[in-house]
Amino acid sequence: MSDIRLEGVSKRYGSVAAADNVDLTVAQGEFVTILGPSGSGKTTLLSLIAGLTAPTAGRIFIGGRDVTAAPAQQRNIGLVFQSYALFPHMSVLENVLFPLGVRKIGGAEARGRAIEALKQVRLDGLENRRPSQLSGGQQQRVALARAIVFKPDILLLDEPLGALDRKLREELQVELKQLQRTLGITTLLVTHDQEEALSLSDRIMVLNHGKTQQVAGPAEAYLKPANRFVAEFLGIANFVALPDGGQGLVRPERIRLSANGGGKPARIVEAIYLGQMVRYHLALTGALDGAPAMVAAAPFVGPAYSPGEQVSVSWESADVWPVT
Repeated sequence: MSDIRLEGVSKRYGSVAAADNVDLTVAQGEFVTILGPSGSGKTTLLSLIAGLTAPTAGRIFIGGRDVTAAPAQQRNIGLVFQSYALFPHMSVLENVLFPLGVRKIGGAEARGRAIEALKQVRLDGLENRRPSQLSGGQQQRVALARAIVFKPDILLLDEPLGALDRKLREELQVELKQLQRTLGITTLLVTHDQEEALSLSDRIMVLNHGKTQQVAGPAEAYLKPANRFVAEFLGIANFVALPDGGQGLVRPERIRLSANGGGKPARIVEAIYLGQMVRYHLALTGALDGAPAMVAAAPFVGPAYSPGEQVSVSWESADVWPVT
């Protein structure tokens, strides 16, 4: 088994808590993303699990074994960083063979494993190239092959796709998820990209200032955020008044626009064409000056509303989620 369990894990730097009493369980074969803004403690948590940093308090278990005090080389973890960290003087094959050599695995067995790992990331045939002869996406695939070639218990990914352009990043997201599912390897991804987290993960852990805000499946975290921070960090949040005096959340795609009345009157402030979708920024009639605009998102199926047009805004009560 290669599950991960954190019990009350903290890491302090003087008066600053980079990780603050974090509990987390990642099941065997699960893909969990640690999501949060810069400085939230994402990379610190990954470093603690990898053994690159020692916790101030708490315990870390991998496969049921307490590894809190174990050095990194005794944890059998595959690591992939945003910077790739490839050896420029080595060929692709030599880069992938390197971690096997460190583990005293050589000869035909090592070569066979390396060739298989390169096939898994669709780089077979490029074994003799140097990193400088590869595209950014290909270099990231080499880094991934190097991380899985020695059959690690868990895979840790620190912003692995952050340096790639959007189209390539989306392509590699699909490949990464397929590879993870094929290998069945327990995986933790660190990212600040909400779309990446929602599309890849079995569950998402949202962090802020070292504290856990929510651990949930993508749909639950998006539609039923645990608090206002999660609601605002995961996508766009519209806040509306509830009958009891509290506040609720309705997501842009749940808002309906109509030119025929039947809802709250509003004016289109801006219409942003996004290809398949149009994002509308709306000013509700009667709202105070300076009040935040409401945002709606609708599929683009024909002529869109234009700035200045009057519309009606409505939503279902079931689409409103109370937040604190």
